[in-house]
Amino acid sequence: MPQLINSRQLIELRNFGSNPGLLKCWLYLPTILAPKTALVVVLHGCTQNAATYDHGSGWSKLAEEKGFAVLFPEQQRANNANLCFNWFEQSDIRRDAGEALSIREMIGHVVESHGMDPDKIFITGLSAGGAMANVMLATYPEVFAGGAIIGGLAYGTASGVAQAFERMRGRNAPSVRQMQSALTTAASSWGACPSISVWHGTHDQTVKPVNAEQIAHQWAGVHRISDTPDLIQSINGHRRKVWLNESGKEVIEVNLIKGMAHGVPLSITAKAPLGNPGPFMLEAGISSTARIARSWGLADEADVAIAEGAFEPGPEHINAPSGIEAVLAKAMAYAKPSAAHNGGVRDDRGVGKVINDALRAAGLMR
Repeated sequence: MPQLINSRQLIELRNFGSNPGLLKCWLYLPTILAPKTALVVVLHGCTQNAATYDHGSGWSKLAEEKGFAVLFPEQQRANNANLCFNWFEQSDIRRDAGEALSIREMIGHVVESHGMDPDKIFITGLSAGGAMANVMLATYPEVFAGGAIIGGLAYGTASGVAQAFERMRGRNAPSVRQMQSALTTAASSWGACPSISVWHGTHDQTVKPVNAEQIAHQWAGVHRISDTPDLIQSINGHRRKVWLNESGKEVIEVNLIKGMAHGVPLSITAKAPLGNPGPFMLEAGISSTARIARSWGLADEADVAIAEGAFEPGPEHINAPSGIEAVLAKAMAYAKPSAAHNGGVRDDRGVGKVINDALRAAGLMR
């Protein structure tokens, strides 16, 4: 049965592949799904599941507003008693094996069955989910345009539980060269590299902040850039480091969230927050969900401002449609471009079909 989350639904997908990692799979589709839309893969942390992580982080809420899809792989206790993705087990972090292959199969199934844009696939996660997101970026770099690792760890630095705890505490890490070698040998080939966004609390005692720097140094190797950031900024009182490639494009960022412990940085006190307070969902005066989505081209400056409480609405936002009006407005927005491909003549039959599909999706028409 679908899991209900604040009136939104995650639908469980089955038979998406061989599933050697024995993971569950949940999908969120917005009311109006744009053609060739983006897909965001979201990995929960330990002790969490897909529903609780979505409720806290706000990914499906943003997806509903912006028209992209969200895929939620979910761990089972039979695989890990604490519901952690097994980012430290060699059988689960190799290309075409274990949990990594299960997640890859989920992505392939959703992209094919719902017509997603294969060039707009992104992945993010917290803690063990962040480390597993890094596993996916390392083993299938050709799949992802970008990834965001929150409170996570570098790829391939631990083998087994004892070593995983050592790395989480920032102890006995491999050298930068060893970490870069682990990354470059994880995939069968390397072409374009995904952009990397790292988020970490400065007071994280569960996964020490040194792990954030290690992720950046690891990915600097395949991006063929310096270990030294090109830009250091202060964003809402937090430190942001940026690395640029030869073209001047941002390819790596590290956001160190001042005073924050282990969790997802949110701006819960905003008038229209994106996400909800809960375990590992922490007030930080900055919305990682909105800013990550903006960096991927899935949200804009206004979305970030609203999520962080810095937005004063103008008339176009005060009078913004809601409910079924919003559904129809979104349907019309997707229908309008069709005229440009029809010699400038608007096809009202096509518009009508889009509107009817929108009404059916909203449960207002059979």
